[in-house]
Amino acid sequence: MLLVVDNGSIYTKNLTDYLNEKNISFEKHTPQLFDLDSLKNYNSIILSGRRKNEKKINQINSKIIIQSIKNNVKLLGICYGAEILALTLGGTIKKSQSLQKGNETIKIFKDNLISNDTLNVFESHGYEISKLPGVLIPLAESQNCKYEIIQYEKKLIFGTQFHPEMSKDGHDLIQKFCLL
Repeated sequence: MLLVVDNGSIYTKNLTDYLNEKNISFEKHTPQLFDLDSLKNYNSIILSGRRKNEKKINQINSKIIIQSIKNNVKLLGICYGAEILALTLGGTIKKSQSLQKGNETIKIFKDNLISNDTLNVFESHGYEISKLPGVLIPLAESQNCKYEIIQYEKKLIFGTQFHPEMSKDGHDLIQKFCLL
């Protein structure tokens, strides 16, 4: 069963609509009401983007990431989900030079299981990863962002700075992740 952690992104409905369209079974929970002990009931997790920074949401997402790594549960962090993945593991984020909003071409430069070649995707973020911790590997970049797709080395744990729920190429990435 897939767990969708709804961190308050305006795009989460697009994600759940896509999952429903593809008949992918999932449960959606907000971090504030989520019981971390129930993580054992899920074999994959998607962390959504967010609207605002809240310490409690950050703490819960970090705990979910740590448990995912410890128990080899596949995880996809979207936008904020990728940022909190990097932060949890010792990386840093920074305010983007300008708001990144709109379509973007992503160049894949490392073979991986969720994407290939180039992707046309939708961006919507004001922060981005500025430094990756050693265990995270960059897989793709764009003209405006150095870390568009990242992966925890040798684990099925990924992050995307962009919003895959908002484009056809992104939908393909989500489907590949769900089928891993």
